[in-house]
Amino acid sequence: MAALTNISTKEVWSLLEQVTDPEVPVLSIIDLGIVRDVQVKGSEAHIVITPTYSGCPAMDVISMGIRMQLLASGFEKVTISQVLSPAWTTDWMSEAGKEKLRAYGIAPPHPTPQLCNNKLFADEAAVQCPQCGSWHTRRISEFGSTACKSLYQCQDCREPFDYFKCH
Repeated sequence: MAALTNISTKEVWSLLEQVTDPEVPVLSIIDLGIVRDVQVKGSEAHIVITPTYSGCPAMDVISMGIRMQLLASGFEKVTISQVLSPAWTTDWMSEAGKEKLRAYGIAPPHPTPQLCNNKLFADEAAVQCPQCGSWHTRRISEFGSTACKSLYQCQDCREPFDYFKCH
């Protein structure tokens, strides 16, 4: 274990940029916007996170990643708590994170919240293909590789892709 130096709260935020989402490893938990608060007191750190949705199976792995990152950086005690309110929204994702998603082949949530629609049986949103940029796409399944994504297919390049749904 590294000797604890005087690590500031700002430095802890930087360390947390190295903790990735196990479901989309190109995204850090900072990109996702799930870190709500960081408190540092001597050799102790307390991190507050909000899951992307209630019951998200990745939260235990993310908590373990946070704990391992901060213990390796010299903290002796790391506590993590989850808050459910206010609920996480894709609006909390960073623009850099949305670009990382696109480069990874996942269509990011729409930048304009009015396109997000929580109504059942609503018309599907227009989604841009992350491969060729075409808007000529169609939803194949409401659920993609994880519950927070839908499966789409581009009608121009014919590639299937995940769309990170608006929440």
